[in-house]
Amino acid sequence: MFRLSHYMHQLIEPTPVRRRKGPVRPVVIWNLTRRCNLKCRHCYAVAADRHFPGELTTSEAIVVLDDLAAFGIPALILSGGEPLSRPDTLDLARRSKAHGLYTALSTNGTTINEHIADEIAEIGFDYVGISLDGIGATNDWFRGATGAFDEALAGVRACRARGIKVGLRFTMTKDNAGELPDLLALAADEGVEKFYLSHLVYAGRGNKHRADDTQWQVTRKAVELLIERAWRSASNGEAFEIVTGNNDADAVTFLRWAQSRFTAEAIAQLRQHLEAWGGNSSGLGVANIDTQGVVHPDTYWSDYSIDSVRNRPFSEIWHDLGDPMLAALRLRPRPLKGRCGACAYKSVCGGNTRIRALQLTGDPWEADPACYLGDAEIGLAAGNSSEADRLQMKPFRGRSHDPAHRFA
Repeated sequence: MFRLSHYMHQLIEPTPVRRRKGPVRPVVIWNLTRRCNLKCRHCYAVAADRHFPGELTTSEAIVVLDDLAAFGIPALILSGGEPLSRPDTLDLARRSKAHGLYTALSTNGTTINEHIADEIAEIGFDYVGISLDGIGATNDWFRGATGAFDEALAGVRACRARGIKVGLRFTMTKDNAGELPDLLALAADEGVEKFYLSHLVYAGRGNKHRADDTQWQVTRKAVELLIERAWRSASNGEAFEIVTGNNDADAVTFLRWAQSRFTAEAIAQLRQHLEAWGGNSSGLGVANIDTQGVVHPDTYWSDYSIDSVRNRPFSEIWHDLGDPMLAALRLRPRPLKGRCGACAYKSVCGGNTRIRALQLTGDPWEADPACYLGDAEIGLAAGNSSEADRLQMKPFRGRSHDPAHRFA
């Protein structure tokens, strides 16, 4: 996740660069259930409104939660499916808060009525992210349910009325990119404190519909709009946070935007901050536990399993670098190929989203096909990598694969 507003503030009020020291404890995104009342086109969990056997029991989940707390993770994000469709989700959240963990809820918001909002407030969730994929009918089409927009907006309002920090989450495709300005206006009108733009990742239904991904110029314009909005907020002292996810080229776009507006000294320090962050953090600063207790490098790597919390504690799994993919993801620089390997900004973006490269080429270290920056912008000499090469990347259509052997 690229915290655009955070780094925008570094240009206004710079702070010392803080670099990671020692073992990194990851933010854990925990998919508690695959059950969901909606049928979103881009759902990476391929959720449905039915029971899925084999999900962690309450007692198993408590053991995992206690281990995460003892391990000292910086944040826990409860997700799904729709996490509120699991009867014990709020009880687990209450236990998480009792441990002192930063606890967030990632929800479609449609089931947040007055009673649920009261519970969310009582538990003390640090953040509730509610997903909208457009205004009105556009959102309902993406989410496969008439009335989903109105219900989600009612959930936003119920949380805001109770002083809960709420953010809108927007997954952008070619079919809804034009609604980004309206969603930003909606966030302002509703007093929402955070806006998260997620670029499409080729996982689950998002992989099935990857042809819906935005064209590079559309992506660039959307990111430039967010940069200008973040600059206005930071300049005016507004408490409005913008973040983006799943395309770390956004950080490079931001750095290049700043280069034409600020001093060389300010840019040098900004770049140090961005390099200390390091871009894509799959397998390092981000981890995923799925509904069955299987640990993945992040939520989109469902085809690559490290181990299960039913076999051993998460804290033990995460420190075991005997897993070749986990070890490779933590390398800096990573063993990147193609445009990503030759990029002058790979220390900033970390090679971007590896799962897209895997899905289209069968190799997780090839170039990310969703990088929307041109060769000259990323410091490639003419002839080193052509736009034609990028356009010729074909989807990987092999059987279930083990990419671990490709880290060398």
